[in-house]
Amino acid sequence: MGSPPSCFLKQITIIEIKIFMILFISCILYETNICSSDSLDTLTVPPRSNSTNILSSLETLPLDGYFSFENNHHAARDFGNMYHFLPSAVLHPKSVPDISTTIRHIFQMGSASELTVAARGRAHSLQGQAQAHQGIVISMESLQALEMQVHTGEMPYVEVSGGELWINILHETLKHGLAPKSWTDYLHLTVGGTLSNAGISGQAFRHGPQIDNIYQLEVVTGKGEVVTCSEKQNNDLFHAVLGGLGQFGIITRARISLELAPKMARVKWIRVLYSEFSIFSKDQEHLISSENTFDYVEGFVIINRTGLLNNWGSSFSPKDPLQAREFSSDGRTLYCLEMVKYFNPDETKTMNQITENLLSKLSYIPSTLFHSEVSYAEFLDRVHVSEKKLQAKGLWEVPHPWLNLLIPKSTISDFAKEVFGNIVMETSNGPILIYPVNQSKWNNKTSLVTPDEDVFYLVAFLSSAVPYSTGTDGLEHILTKNKRILDFCATAQLGMKQYLPHYNTREEWQTHFGSLWKVFLQRKSAYDPWAILAPGQRIFQKAIRTS
Repeated sequence: MGSPPSCFLKQITIIEIKIFMILFISCILYETNICSSDSLDTLTVPPRSNSTNILSSLETLPLDGYFSFENNHHAARDFGNMYHFLPSAVLHPKSVPDISTTIRHIFQMGSASELTVAARGRAHSLQGQAQAHQGIVISMESLQALEMQVHTGEMPYVEVSGGELWINILHETLKHGLAPKSWTDYLHLTVGGTLSNAGISGQAFRHGPQIDNIYQLEVVTGKGEVVTCSEKQNNDLFHAVLGGLGQFGIITRARISLELAPKMARVKWIRVLYSEFSIFSKDQEHLISSENTFDYVEGFVIINRTGLLNNWGSSFSPKDPLQAREFSSDGRTLYCLEMVKYFNPDETKTMNQITENLLSKLSYIPSTLFHSEVSYAEFLDRVHVSEKKLQAKGLWEVPHPWLNLLIPKSTISDFAKEVFGNIVMETSNGPILIYPVNQSKWNNKTSLVTPDEDVFYLVAFLSSAVPYSTGTDGLEHILTKNKRILDFCATAQLGMKQYLPHYNTREEWQTHFGSLWKVFLQRKSAYDPWAILAPGQRIFQKAIRTS
C-alpha cells in the first residue's frame, strides 16, 4: 500500500460519519454452527438480556492486564473513518494467556452471549474490520512489551509479538545486519494486522507478500486455545490464519524470515514517466520477470497534475534538468514507474553501472528520469513522513474510502482503458498505485484469494475525502466512483479480486472465495465455531440464543 496524499486538502475539521449496518441472520451455513448474513446494509442490535451479568463476569477473570469499560470511543474508529461501532469493553492484555482466557470464557458461554472479539492493532482497517459492536476489542499493542528475538544463521529470523510494529522490527533487525524480505509501504502497522491480510509492497514480485515469509505462528483460536503452527506443525491452521482476515485466530507471535541487509543500508531511488499504458506495463512486467533486476518495483497513475516534475524536485534530482523543465504534465494521463536498488556505499560505482544497464532496456520518456539516494530505513519508512505532515495540520483523521484490487495481466489493459479513460478523471484525491507481481512467489495454501494467472496487478485507489464536501473530493463522490469501478470489473468479467475485501452479502463473499469457500467454512467451523472472532469483517454472524 502506498502513501496518502500530502497536499490536496484545505483546512478542515474532523467529522465522524456514522454508518450502521444490519447483520440479520437467517440461515445456518451448511453443517456448521455459524450464521452468515444475507444482507448487511444496516445494523440491527439484538436485545441485550443479561448483558450486565456477562460483562461483570469479565471482571472476575484472572488477568495480567485489564479491561476498560468506559471511554472506549477510540476503539470505535479506524483509518477508514467511515464506520464507528462502539465496543462494550477493551482488553489491554499484558500476556497471551490474557487473550486466551478471555476468548475461552466467551466460547464457553456459547450462544447465551452475544459477545464477539476483534483484535485491534493500529486500526488501519478501512470499513470497521477491527471493531466489535457491543463486543470486546483487544488492544494488541499492549503485547509489544514481549521481547523481540533475532536469530542469525543460515536461515535467520526474528520472533516478535503479534502486536509489534514493522518499523520497530526494521530498526531492531538492522542492528544485526538483517531485515525482513517483504514489506508493506507503511511500516507503522502491527505484525498480526498485516499477516491477517497479506502485506504487499514493491518487493512482493520477488519474495511474495509478507504472509509467504513466515516460518511459524502462535495463534489463539476462537475456542481460546493457544496453538503453535507452521508448515510442519498444525499446518491447516497456519495456512488458514495467514490472509484469513482474522476469522480463525488471533496472531500473538510470529517467526519472520530475514535476509542480509545492506551494511550501511543505502538505496538508489528512481522514477520515470510513460504516456502509454501498454509501454509502461510491458516494462513493469519485464522488470519483475528478469533475474537481475531492481529490488523494488512499483508504479502509479497521474492524471491532470500541474507541475508534476517541479514537485518531484524537492526530493529527487533530474538527470537532465533542462529537459525536465520543458516537460509538461498538464491535462495528461501519465504512468510513473518507481524502482529501487539496495547497495552499500563502497559499491556505488558498480550499483550505478547496474542501474544504467537496467534503465537502458526500458522505454520511458527520457526527460522524466529522476533519482535520489537515501538510507534503507528512510526509504522503507517514507510514508510516515507524509503522515506526520498531515497530522500536524489535522488532516490525517479524515475518511479514507480506499479501494484495492487485484487484476489479472490478461485484462489489465481493458481495465486501464476504461477506468483511467472514463471513470477516474483526476488523481488529486490521492495516489493510484499499480504494479504487477508474480503468482509463483505466492503460496496458494493460505486464505488469501488472488486472480488465477501467473502475473496479476495490484491497483490501489488511495483516496482521502474532504468532510462536508459535496464535490469531487467528497466522500459520496468517491464512493460512487469506486462503485463504478467495481461494476465495470463485474460487467466486463475481468477476473478481479478485492484485496482488503469488503462485501455486503453472503453471495458476494462466496463469489470472492470461489472454490475456496467450502474450505473457508470448514476452517471457520473447526477453529471458531461460534463465530466469535473478527465480526467487523461481516462474513459470519454469531448465533444468539433468543429464548
